[in-house]
Amino acid sequence: MNKTTLKIKGMSCAHCVKKIETALQDLQGVVMAKVNLKKEIAKVKYDETAQTLESLTAAVKEIGYETEPIK
Repeated sequence: MNKTTLKIKGMSCAHCVKKIETALQDLQGVVMAKVNLKKEIAKVKYDETAQTLESLTAAVKEIGYETEPIK
């Protein structure tokens, strides 16, 4: 299992949080996705054999939010 934190821009409400969490959790191999609206981050735990950091950010961008990994 791998863990990452993504910086997310463009969220404004709890609906945004739910939308992002659902998009990430729907990906095969993602076991946990927790979004913090105030901090503008998503913490994700995933199976690196099923997903990549690029596929996680692509899923968030696909639903309309800007994102990048936090180093």
